[in-house]
Parts: sequence; C-alpha cells; structure tokens
Amino acid sequence: MGLRPTRRALLAGAASLVPTLAFAQQPVPAPQPPRRQPADPAGPPPIVFVHGNGDTAALWINNLWRFEANGYKRNQLFAIDLAYPLGRTDDSKPQPLRSSTADQMKLLADYVGQVRGTTRRRKVALIASSRGGNTVRNYLKNGGGSAFVSHAILCGTPNKGIVISDEMLVGSEFNGASPFLKDLNGGADDLIAGVDMMAIRSDKNDKYSQPDARFVGFPGKPTGVGYDASELRGAKNLVIDGLDHRETAFHKLAFAAQYEFIVGKPAGTLFIAQEQLPTLNGKASGIAEGVYTNLPVTSAEIEIYEVDARTGERKSDRPAHRKLTGADGLWGPFIARGEASYEFVLKMDGQPTTHIYRSPFLRSSDVVHLRPQPFAKGDETAGAVTLMTRPRGYFGVGRDKFTLDGKVPPGINDGVPGAATGKLALDAKPRTVLAVFNNETIATRTWPVKDNHVVVAEFMN
Repeated sequence: MGLRPTRRALLAGAASLVPTLAFAQQPVPAPQPPRRQPADPAGPPPIVFVHGNGDTAALWINNLWRFEANGYKRNQLFAIDLAYPLGRTDDSKPQPLRSSTADQMKLLADYVGQVRGTTRRRKVALIASSRGGNTVRNYLKNGGGSAFVSHAILCGTPNKGIVISDEMLVGSEFNGASPFLKDLNGGADDLIAGVDMMAIRSDKNDKYSQPDARFVGFPGKPTGVGYDASELRGAKNLVIDGLDHRETAFHKLAFAAQYEFIVGKPAGTLFIAQEQLPTLNGKASGIAEGVYTNLPVTSAEIEIYEVDARTGERKSDRPAHRKLTGADGLWGPFIARGEASYEFVLKMDGQPTTHIYRSPFLRSSDVVHLRPQPFAKGDETAGAVTLMTRPRGYFGVGRDKFTLDGKVPPGINDGVPGAATGKLALDAKPRTVLAVFNNETIATRTWPVKDNHVVVAEFMN
C-alpha cells in the first residue's frame, strides 16, 4: 500500500503514472520470470513477492538478498511487478491507470503459473506487502490459488480494512464494509485449507491500523478498526513492536519471520553477503496524469556515474553505463563494483531529469527499477530541489535519526510514522547535500531546477 509519490493517493484509492488509457483499454504485459530451471522437488518452495499499492517489485531487493544470503537460490526467488499498482477509488468502477481487485488477482494467478512452470515445482510461497495481501487472499479464496500455494505471509495488509465505514472510502477495497473485504472476511476464520498462513503487523505504529482516521484524511473521526486490523483470524499472527506500515514487510526482523515460517528454522544471518561485482538491471517506468504505473517506457535514457561517497561528485565525466531503453524498458545489465556509490540519471519525455543517488549495491539484482520524480507545486521557484526517500519504510520522529542537509525537512509528522519522503528547496549553487538515515548516509549534488533537474537520495533501508 505504501505509495511513494502520494501518500494521500493511496488512501483515496491511489494514483499511478504512465499511459493515459484506462486499464481495460490497454493490454497488460505479464511479467516474465527467468528461463525454465531444472526440476528441484526437494527443499523449500519457490517464493513470489507481491508489492503493495502504487509500489514496484524493487521494494523487495533487501528481502531477496537476505534469502540468498541464507542459501536460497536466486532462480527460486521472484518478485512480480503489477502493471497498474494503484487501486481504484471504487473497486466496482473502471478508472484510468488503476486496477481492480479482479485485475490484480488474474495477474498474480498468471504469474504463479509461470513461476511453477519455470521452477517445475507444484507449489510456491507468497509474501505480500499491504495491498499485495488483498490480492493474495483473493487469489487463494476466489482464484484457485489454494491448490498452488504452500505458504502465504501477509505483511501490514489491512485485512479488516483501513476503515469500516459507510462514509469514508466508500467502495474502496480498503474499506471493511466493502463487498470485497466482506467476502474475504465472511467465514468463521481467515484460513485457507492446505495453506500455512501468517500475518505480520506492528504493535501501534502502522498508519493504516489506527483507531483515528487522520491518515485517511478525517482526523478525530473513528475508523472502526484498531491496531490489530492486519491480523488474520486463526492464522499465526506476529507482532513486531515499533515497525511502521512498510517495515512489516521489508525490515530485517520481518525477513527473519518470513524465512523461519517458510523454511522451518531460523535464518542463519540477517546480514547481506556482499558480491564484489554485482550485475544490476531493472526497468524504467513513467508517469501520466500524475499517476505512476509499472509499464515499461521506451526511449528513456539512463546514465550511471560512479561518485565519491563523501561528496557525491562524479569520478569521471564519462558515464560508467549508458543505455536508451527499448520496448521492455530495461536499462541494463550493468556490472557494478560492490563498494562503489552511484548516481543514476533518468531522462524521459515530459518529466524532469531525475538524479538518483544510492548507497552501494551489495548483490546482483534485476529489480533495480527506476521512476522519474515529478516537480511539486512551488518547486519551479527554487534554485534546486533535493528529496530523500525511504521506499521500504517511513521516517519515525524520535525512533530514527534522519537529516537532509543537516536539518529535518518539513512535512514529516510526529507520532506514528507516516511520511516516506522529505524535501528541501535549495539555492542553485552546485554543492554537496548529505542525506542521513540512521547508519546510512548518501552524498548528493545539487542540480538546477531551471534546467529541469531534480535530485533524489534513495535509502536502501
């Protein structure tokens, strides 16, 4: 559910980006798993990771790496990239660039079928974040998924709803009073025969499991749900104190629970074993009408520069990698150095040139997906704009230590962590700007707004 560009959009039904035709009017390209692998009937099942509202498969990168570090083969780990990741405002009414629960269920069913064929295994395990858990539950109960799934782990999924209301989020799949959740929750419990099920939730720190509706846009009004809104009746419910909505899926403690539930023993390590020369790849996707999609963008230009980890300055004027994307949107492969810091420059028609600064990549990955960062209202008057973002969590005031250019950026709320992005407007003079989140520091450089540039420091943790 965690939607990077607009948290408000998630609650209102969300908003996505790319082409301007409705979901039903465009063919949806099914994500393609790797090539067929030799049969491996023994050992734990292949895993399919399912992202949340407005998100991409890229959010699972740390989970994928940690499973690998604990002995999972890379060709047994899959992360689906759902074409239209944002839910409709009303699930029953078509809406351009957004998907229904039925749309998502079909895509997941098709993808699981592909993974089963690729791995030659009868069943897979599913791990889902937020809205992805709605898709998993729908697939298990109404899409025949129970025959093909051994384990299902739902992380921060609003199983009881964000609200239970006849006035707020009417018709939304996130409303416990909607036909969708009434159907899923209609039995004596939430179990599915033959599937081991677990829900991971926060104690009181999940912004979408709150008695007060302030994160739904109605402060002071009761939601009708409590801190336990993510629990599944009859399943194994795990509470991890202090985690926020996104961290229930992507934090290392969430990984530890996921691994043990599927494999049947604790993980040997929570650390990520580093590769010296990781091979990176991913997809460029775009924006239309203020909405993100996960559809590939053709003719996007991607350049990668190695930068000084202390200053963000480029070590060479020549990019270490450059590519113009084809129909598949892929910008790689690129062989990186495991200890190097990089600046990704994404150029596509109609969007600012986006400079994305990242910490070193510890291992290979093909889900390093790139999205442009649009300007917000008022940005055009700044000399430069720099953002820091946590795709895999929120900024918790008092829980975390975070600064941008030595200060806490405006708009990050106190209390329950609810903001994943902070932004500063700066002068146009070229200089280093440091983004700090706990033990992770990313050095960026300013780029002028007048020349259509925007800067993003993207934390891995």
